[in-house]
Amino acid sequence: MSLEILEQLEAKVQMAVDTIALLQMEVEELKEANAELTQNLEQANNGRSEVEQEAQKARDDQAQFEARIRGLLGKMEEVE
Repeated sequence: MSLEILEQLEAKVQMAVDTIALLQMEVEELKEANAELTQNLEQANNGRSEVEQEAQKARDDQAQFEARIRGLLGKMEEVE
């Protein structure tokens, strides 16, 4: 009877070892996926920063253009 119990214990220990090994592989896969997602997030944030800078430059250019137009309109009114 004790040999039977020992075999059951061995089977349970082996199952636990196999489960731990599978969980370790899953953890590694999740770490890799997390690293990839973190990199994608950083790239997206960098892209967002670039777009925000371009938008600000466009707003600045528009403001300069409007100021020049106002200046030209003011000169035209002086001529009239």
